[in-house]
This record gives sequence, structure tokens and C-alpha cells, in this order.
Amino acid sequence: MIRALWDALRHLFATPVTHAYPAKPIELPATYRGLIAYDVDSCTFCDQCEKACPPKAIVFFQHPDGLKEYAYNAHLCIYCGECVRACPKPDEALTQTAQKPPIATKIDAVNSTWKAYQSAARQSRDDFAAAKKAKKEAQKAQATPSNTPSL
Repeated sequence: MIRALWDALRHLFATPVTHAYPAKPIELPATYRGLIAYDVDSCTFCDQCEKACPPKAIVFFQHPDGLKEYAYNAHLCIYCGECVRACPKPDEALTQTAQKPPIATKIDAVNSTWKAYQSAARQSRDDFAAAKKAKKEAQKAQATPSNTPSL
């Protein structure tokens, strides 16, 4: 007990050993991995980043006209960089920046909207694939002559 009191009094008058955080911003290390930046003009829409992402923080939404839309959930991302490594155009289409992720204030809102978007994206892909298959079968049926004799 006396030792604890002695340590408390000794440290009471010592100079602080904490960082000067509020006055001086914290310097990020050179190996810091921040948010993923996406460039739509450089993207080939190959979906490799989506397949490589361990927490499934990247999703492509398939529109009926064939265009794809990129979506990224910074709150779900673990900043591993696998998506950047899997990209056929690294440092062009996908880059890992030193920007810090936004602060999530309501976890339920973040997760519920993302899960709904993931489901919609999955459904859009299934619908697009089914429409493409039906169109291909219709073209194939038109190309092959029917076996019924004509009078």
C-alpha cells in the first residue's frame, strides 16, 4: 500500500509521457492500409476484387442493360488489400489509400442496408443471367428449322 502511494506521488510531479495527440496529429506508418479507392474509368468489371474480398465488402450490382455498378462498404472492410492484389489493373482501378475510414455511429443501419444491397446485387446477377440464357435459347430456336412438314 505504501509502495502504491509512493508511485502515485512520484508520478504526480513527473513530466507526461503521452503523445501530444490533440496538438500534433498522429503520423501514420508507411505500411498503413486505408480506404480502397475505385476508378470507374479504369475498371474492367471482371469481379476479381469481389471474389477476393474475404469479408465481402465489395459488391457489383448488375443492371438489366448489362452495366455493372461497384459498391464498397468501408465499415465491413478489413483493409487487407486482397482486392487490390487480385485486380488486373492494380493502382489504376483499385488503390489502397492512406485515408482513414469513416466512423460508424449506428451499426444496425450500416449492416442492415448493406445486407439488403448484397441481396439485391445477388438477385440482379441471377436475373441478368436468366435473361441472357433465355435470349440465347430464343435465338437458338429461331436459327434451327422446325421438323414439322409444311403443306
